[in-house]
Amino acid sequence: MTGLPVDNGSFTLLPQKVIAALQDELDLTPKPGLVDRNNSGSHHDMDYDLFRQSISAISPWFRVFEQLGYSNASLPAERQLLLLRPAGQACEQAMFSATGQVNTHQGGIFSLGLLCCAAGRLAGRQEAVSALALCRETSAICRGIVDRELAAGRNASPSAIRLFRQYKLTGARGEAESGFLTVRRYVLPFWHQETGKRQHHHALLRLMSVNADTNLVSRGGMAGLGFVRHYARKILSGAWGADELNNMDQQLISRHLSPGGSADLLAVAIVLAGLM
Repeated sequence: MTGLPVDNGSFTLLPQKVIAALQDELDLTPKPGLVDRNNSGSHHDMDYDLFRQSISAISPWFRVFEQLGYSNASLPAERQLLLLRPAGQACEQAMFSATGQVNTHQGGIFSLGLLCCAAGRLAGRQEAVSALALCRETSAICRGIVDRELAAGRNASPSAIRLFRQYKLTGARGEAESGFLTVRRYVLPFWHQETGKRQHHHALLRLMSVNADTNLVSRGGMAGLGFVRHYARKILSGAWGADELNNMDQQLISRHLSPGGSADLLAVAIVLAGLM
């Protein structure tokens, strides 16, 4: 197999890359409206240390997701999600146990867990674990999930179903079913325009400028989503640095807006960019 090398106890190195991406996303500071090293953003029930505890609790599960993909690589992709769901639920319970029932990484578990499962399936078929291959495999695993869960109103939270019915927002399910199209179209082609931490900040701003973030709509309606999109585009249109990001942070905190969906996609972008 070409692509990612194999590590002891793991079929690929993707689980390690996922864990590192979660930590990179958390450490990125300042991060408008989100938990970072400076503050808790628009959240009153979580902070940096709680996120560290959450990452520690969920980290072992990404290898489990990879193993499930590997052991079922010969099965049709549409059968994989059902086999993956119990492990995903167990991972969420590990998160809730570590955080006192606070939802810190549910979206990340879903998206990054799918990537690890996809990597396992590719490795099991002796196929290269590339960014595009991971996205295609994830899309195949999730084919029809929006119709089955959001449109039909099953296996989804009341909030996710409401936002789909009211605004046709598909959230993390839609992103996964599309093979993370938002990341592939709006982030990865521009990844090397910046270097260092500006690379991650640039990616986050680009995500916030286009992502139909259901976290924002849940908190601030479509007006809240529009505010964040416009603000991110304004920053990207000129010279920007820590001052602009800190000002945006304060504006989002004052409006109780948190672009959590874009934060999850940033972690996805970091993983995929590492394979480019």
